[in-house]
Amino acid sequence: MTDTTETGLPRPLAIAWGMQEAPQRGPARGLSHARIVAAAIEIADAEGLGAVTMQAVAKSLDFTSMSLYRYVSSKEDLLRLMQDAAVSSTEEIELPDDWRAALRTWAGKIRDAYRAHPWVLEIPRGQMAVLMPATVRAADIGLAALSGLGLADDEKIAAILLISQHVAAMVELEMSLADEGGVAITPDGVDKLREAITADRFPHLAPIMAAGGYVTGDEPATEPGVDAEYEFGLDMLIAGLESLEQRRHPK
Repeated sequence: MTDTTETGLPRPLAIAWGMQEAPQRGPARGLSHARIVAAAIEIADAEGLGAVTMQAVAKSLDFTSMSLYRYVSSKEDLLRLMQDAAVSSTEEIELPDDWRAALRTWAGKIRDAYRAHPWVLEIPRGQMAVLMPATVRAADIGLAALSGLGLADDEKIAAILLISQHVAAMVELEMSLADEGGVAITPDGVDKLREAITADRFPHLAPIMAAGGYVTGDEPATEPGVDAEYEFGLDMLIAGLESLEQRRHPK
């Protein structure tokens, strides 16, 4: 359970919004919330989220763990601050005039942030996460991208939520494929699968398999990616928004 401060906000929110002052006395005056978060992000980028402990962060800064606890009361709070800081790059963005292009630009920035710090996706996202300043800024830019779309505000908020979830899912899939590497299935193996995936058992997929789709016996790519699926997902979401707008405002 995260502590609530005198501001009425959970501690990570108060820290992130600059409403929680850093300790003014004691041996750890050389520390700051920003330094601690930056050090933790550096560890996560290099070694993964599992390597981030209060002890490891303190050691990297040449302080004691107890010194850190005067600034950040728990590892959970630190993870929330890291999660928000990692998506701060979305603040630097110039949007095209067309809302469709603007939405693609915004989604691409979110994708870049997740790709740069994929461990962010391991941290649960909830009510507190969407209220952190960098995330609020990203949401504001997403709404700016949709300003030319004739939908209600709650529909636009739902739209940027769906698109951000699509981006996150594609980055997670991309990371999983990269970790897995290429699955070695020979052309003979594919033939065996086609014999098993028959039209009577799988009437819709079997014809695709027979035509050479779904899986092949080609050499696996050295760097598996999901660019085509990512773009196709955006195409569908944008087409859905266009269709919804047309129903709301028929010409």
